[in-house]
Amino acid sequence: MALLFLLLELHEKLGTVLSVVHFNHKLRGKASDADEKFVAKLASKHGLEFHAASADIAKKAKKERANLEDAARRARYDYFRSLVDSGVCTRIAVAHTADDQAETALAHILRGTGLAGLGGIHPQRGPVFRPLLPIRRSELRAYLRRKKQSWREDATNRDTKRMRARIRKKLLPLLEKRFQPAIVEHLATLANLAREDEAFFEAVVAGRMATVVQQRDGALRIALQDLVGTTTRKGTNTECAELTESADKRDGTTAVSKRIVRRIVERAKVRAGQLNARHVESALELARHGQNGNSLSLPGGVVVRREENDLVFLAESPAKRKSGAKRESSGEYEYSIDLSRGSRDVHVPELGCVFRLRVIDWSSKRAETNIGKMVLDRERLRSPLVLRNWRPGDRLHLSGHQKARKLKRLLNEKHISRWEREGWPVLTSGGVLVWARGFPVAAELAANEGTRTGILIAEEKI
Repeated sequence: MALLFLLLELHEKLGTVLSVVHFNHKLRGKASDADEKFVAKLASKHGLEFHAASADIAKKAKKERANLEDAARRARYDYFRSLVDSGVCTRIAVAHTADDQAETALAHILRGTGLAGLGGIHPQRGPVFRPLLPIRRSELRAYLRRKKQSWREDATNRDTKRMRARIRKKLLPLLEKRFQPAIVEHLATLANLAREDEAFFEAVVAGRMATVVQQRDGALRIALQDLVGTTTRKGTNTECAELTESADKRDGTTAVSKRIVRRIVERAKVRAGQLNARHVESALELARHGQNGNSLSLPGGVVVRREENDLVFLAESPAKRKSGAKRESSGEYEYSIDLSRGSRDVHVPELGCVFRLRVIDWSSKRAETNIGKMVLDRERLRSPLVLRNWRPGDRLHLSGHQKARKLKRLLNEKHISRWEREGWPVLTSGGVLVWARGFPVAAELAANEGTRTGILIAEEKI
């Protein structure tokens, strides 16, 4: 109410055209509807355009498993942004006060926060601005009383079962009376200083991320050396850290590293989710001491895993996002292949690719030694011929080796992480592994001088 009347007094001087926006959260039944009618009537009285929307926030929060106040705030600001995006208005003014700022800072301190949380409510975020942030709530109420203008109170603001109400009704008055009369002003100053410092760090992090974070194959990745100053010596699990840095430099590096993790997760996440200090530290611990292939899940549907000298952030699988179950593999699959009619294309939607098995005249291709180890002798293949995902225990007999070796070991030697090998395609003939992606065909079925017809396998993305 105070914001509206202050802007009415100033709109000619400011050259603004005012309209009124109201969002009904449907949380207090008839009282919520009465609030909307009160605001609509006031807008009509002053000849102002009125925009309103509503949503069942309790139902929305339950469905999203979200905090009620957080769900209400997101719905409200989504509506505000929609008005700006559609051209209804260019800016949105909201009426947070110095008391709101103090309450927010205290709430963040009590639950545990960093510099960003200490910054509290921002004076401006995009099209939303808060012109009353330096002003006390009591001053605004006195202003309305002088104008003999009534207002409506949300009854939940007095419900001390809620932490925000307890801070407002009990903690702040106690601090003002027993400890510091200017506590609200001091907390507002603290928030201002914290935002200034956080803005500096954000600029540093933005510049750093532009040079060290890569987006590839639907994932965001950063080298361990660039994130925590650590690499893994090839072939070992020994960590090599920069030990010559001073403590101050390491502390500064850690501050930037934590912010980089937060920014990467923000870019990678596929749903709402709040990252806390423990989550960030877990990601950094994975970077410092995790083994190749180790991973962890973070809020927002983000999986972070260690791959050799990189930390990789990617969205969790659609199956997990839908079911909330543990991360599923890329999918088990098995396709029988009939080559009696010649060449065959095998589509594997689980991998998003097609395998083309081409029947070739080996006598005319024999001179092409570069493909010799990639061609199977068709006449020595046995039914059933099956293209499937690899399984623990699979063995492949490569040329130059006396016996078959475990495919898992061969993949490890190629530094294929356990994540990359999910759904890894293999071909079996009569139950025996004769081909695996990235390897020559099995020695006993490789095309030779006596081969007349060969099978060449090619993989293409679809």
